[in-house]
Formats: sequence, structure tokens, C-alpha cells
Amino acid sequence: MAESHFLFPENRPLRWGIIGCGSVAEKKSVPAYINTPCFEVRMVMRRNAGKAKDYAERHKIAQWTTNADEVIDHPEIDAIYIATPPDSHKFYALKVAAAGKPCCVEKPMAPNYADSLAIYEAFRAKGIPLFVAYYRRSLPRFLKVKEWLKEGLIGQVRHIHWQKTKPPSDIDLSGEYNWRTDSKVAPGGYFDDLASHGLDLFTFLLGDIQSVHGIALNQQGLYPAHDTVSGTWLHEGGVTGTGLWNFGNYFREDKVDILGSKGKISFAVLDETPLVLENESGLQLMEIPHPDHVQQFHVENIREHLLGRTMHPSTGKTGLHTSWVMDRILGNN
Repeated sequence: MAESHFLFPENRPLRWGIIGCGSVAEKKSVPAYINTPCFEVRMVMRRNAGKAKDYAERHKIAQWTTNADEVIDHPEIDAIYIATPPDSHKFYALKVAAAGKPCCVEKPMAPNYADSLAIYEAFRAKGIPLFVAYYRRSLPRFLKVKEWLKEGLIGQVRHIHWQKTKPPSDIDLSGEYNWRTDSKVAPGGYFDDLASHGLDLFTFLLGDIQSVHGIALNQQGLYPAHDTVSGTWLHEGGVTGTGLWNFGNYFREDKVDILGSKGKISFAVLDETPLVLENESGLQLMEIPHPDHVQQFHVENIREHLLGRTMHPSTGKTGLHTSWVMDRILGNN
């Protein structure tokens, strides 16, 4: 396991430090680290002292700070989870790599491929494990889709299409600041935050993408980032793909269709809807709920990776590939 030169501590938990404790860290991620056996969250950081203290007290975390360096360089912190907006990922991740500690970076890995590559190379050079929080690769509902594909239940896979649309939010219409639509933080707008999940998942299901093109526009003029994106791509195995992400549409939709020579699989990437398998045997619907903390299986897989038992499905290498795909769709060659 090339990205896993790390000795798990004996006779004590692996002690995590958290950089950034906003909305994602509230329920989706950090509680999963707290609940995972052999892990302990020892310290959290947020620039706002009052919010950092409040978070630590509510989640029963021993230490908090407003200084990321205190977390990264702390001798009693073994590993770091970076849960800040993407424009700061490179800044913090390079410090973690220099400190020689394993790291999980929130998705997307960085706002562009160049920054993602710098992060990847820093950890690869030292042989330190690097994970990216594309947790859908570890969720049972998507593992079921992968199982159906492997079993050939829709025959030879021909094409995948994802349509993700939604109306502008109240925040979009009000002009209130939102880092997800700030072109300096997320050049693709909601595409960066939401589409990254699906594009990464599709490479997990169907293999890496070898060719990709896209169009990115701002149709509404509500914020500086792109608000509509379309893409076409080709997976290494010959499966074609298309995607449409429009965040100024009058209706909300999140639907993926995987078309095969003998059937079709349909599901949502972001919404928790039933999986649908349609083939010559008929129509099958399957409900597979997410865990209470959606990153739970992702975090448990980090533990198994660091113990040398398995290879995590979402590493710096896979996250880097997703960044490349996103850059190509956005026209950042």
C-alpha cells in the first residue's frame, strides 16, 4: 500500500486534531471520528474562539484553539482532518505533510488540479497516508450499485448520465456571502461542492476517466462563480458519460442512470432515494439508508487502512484524479 507508510500507535487510540469545525464537522464527519474504536479526537481549531470553545464543549473534546499550527505541531496529535473551505486546503495540508502526520482533507481536494497535485506530491514524497473525504465510496448503498455492476445485472455498461438541478436558494437571491459561490474559493460554485461527489463516485464505479470536456457558464449573474455546467467524458473501459449541473433551474432533481446492454440502474448521488434496478427480470427497488453520521464507514476505513488491513477507497491519488476531471469540465486546462 504505497500511501500507507505509517505505524498505528500501540496500546492507545490514534489522536486526531481537527482544523475547521463548521457545519460539515457538526454531524457528518467529526462524530464519526469520535465514535470509531481506536480513534480519539483530542483537539479542534476554528478561527472564532467562541465557536471553537462551544464546539469542543458540546462534543466533549479536551482542547480547542484558534491557531491551526497548534493542532498540526502538537506532540500529542497523531493525525489531522482538514474540514475548512477548499481554498485553504493546500495551505493547511502542506503544513501537515511537513509535520509528517496522516491527513484526511475534505472534498473537493482543492479548488483546482494544480493545488491538488501539490498536496498529493507533498504526502507521496514522504510516504504519509493521505485521504480525501469522498465518503460515498464507503457507503453501503453505492457499494450495492458496484456489486450489481460487477455481477453483470445490466449486461455490458454503455453510458452513465447524471442530472443535478435546483432553483437558486434564498441566500443566492439575497446576495448574502456564501463561500460555495465565491469564485476565489470554489470557481465552479455549487458544482465544486456537489458535482465532485458524483464524478468521484463514477470513477469508483466505472474506472478512471481518460477524456473529458465541458462547458461552464454563469447564466443568472447572482454570484461570481459558475452556476451551470455540462460535461461529457469517456471512462477507460469504454463507457461514455454525460452530466448536467444547473443551479438556476425551476425544479430540483438528482438522478443518475447507468445504461447497459441488458438493463438500467438508477439512483441519486446526493438525495437518499431508493436504488432502482431494471432488467429482463423486472423492476427492483432497494432502500439502503445512510448511517446517522454519513462519514462513519469512510472513517472506519481510514482506521483499517492505517492498521494495514485494507486499502482505503478514497486516497490522495483518487482525489487528485477527480480534481483533474473537474478542472477539465470547467475548462481549466
